[in-house]
Amino acid sequence: MKKRVVITGLGAVSPIGNNVPDMWEGIKTGRNGVCALDKFDVSAYTSKVAGMVKNFDPTNVLDRKEIRRNDDFTVYAMAASMEAYIDSKLKEGDVDPTRMGVILGNGVGGFYTLESDIRKTVEKDPMAVQPLLVPKIICNIAPAGVAIKLNAQGPCYAVVTACSSGTDALAAAARWIQEGVADVMVTGGTEAPLTPIGIAGFCVLQALSTDFNDNPEKASRPFDKDRCGFVIAEGSGIVILEELEHALKRGAHIYAEVAGYGISCDAYHMTAPRPDGLGGVAAMKMAIQTAGLQPEDIDYINAHGTSTQLNDPTETKAIKDVFGDHAYKLKVSSTKSMTGHLLGGAGGLEAVITALAIENQYFPQTKNLDNPDPECDLDYVANAGQKGEIRAALSNSLGFGGHNGILCLKKFDQ
Repeated sequence: MKKRVVITGLGAVSPIGNNVPDMWEGIKTGRNGVCALDKFDVSAYTSKVAGMVKNFDPTNVLDRKEIRRNDDFTVYAMAASMEAYIDSKLKEGDVDPTRMGVILGNGVGGFYTLESDIRKTVEKDPMAVQPLLVPKIICNIAPAGVAIKLNAQGPCYAVVTACSSGTDALAAAARWIQEGVADVMVTGGTEAPLTPIGIAGFCVLQALSTDFNDNPEKASRPFDKDRCGFVIAEGSGIVILEELEHALKRGAHIYAEVAGYGISCDAYHMTAPRPDGLGGVAAMKMAIQTAGLQPEDIDYINAHGTSTQLNDPTETKAIKDVFGDHAYKLKVSSTKSMTGHLLGGAGGLEAVITALAIENQYFPQTKNLDNPDPECDLDYVANAGQKGEIRAALSNSLGFGGHNGILCLKKFDQ
């Protein structure tokens, strides 16, 4: 029998709140984290909006040396991880350090550090780059930094699968516990892509929202007929996973149980999803099956819902293929309508949101769904959240390269 895995701690740094209580309040009130991008001059860019982390001060959990020695993607992860760890009420002696690990998802690593030091090599002197250039940019430094901070000596690595990275990291972390290797895992995702070259790359790919530069709050509009691309964002979402008996023994608060997960690849295209949605279908079916559930047991889906022309109808079709008539009875929403798209950090943040949705029996809204696309005809909880029963939920993450990661969480029942 595989061990059961539960969520006992949550942490977040996001465009709608720099801690979990503020972020969740933002979800409930429909706070919009998308704004005019002002980190650098965007006058030459086709997209001028982003989901930016604002008024972020990590000095309550990190010292200034730690902040200075790390790129933002690592700082976000460390701050969110410390919040999650504190929220879990774990303390020294509660867990064997060799049985606690850290697995984080990330897409691009230290974009800002790499970009700024490339400028130094071109404009000044190759030897002008900072001594910590390499450790600051590599994706695995975020989980390593968290492990150093928490003395987590168990499995520790980064998962890099584009926009499904955070969800795939959660799945990997859950397996280490299920197989009896670890008792506690710190996991989720992080990203800090709001740099000149980061934005330029997605602009020329024609993936970003361009029609709402003068009205940023309307830019992310999943499943809406007037959507025109996703809104890139930054931040981190972290959960503490714990083996059930370990959590019960110390009287931990349990937000939800990690019931199952599904992973697949479209094997189709570098950036576009399969038109038939079969990769997403396979991953959702796997998540439900590994959870020991039936499609009718799922009450909510936190959709990938990027607000792109290709994703939204394809994901809708995949949901209908998996759930049949039940697709019209469950609730589906995209919280990216408020947070923007955190790329490799999205799955982590959306796992936090999905766990809170189950904890609070609350369906988050899809903001800006004013003119529904006829191809997107499910109940997307348009423009106002709702109370209601959530026995089990899926959190969908679908990434470039055809990576599909689906997490199934359910209400904890001992």
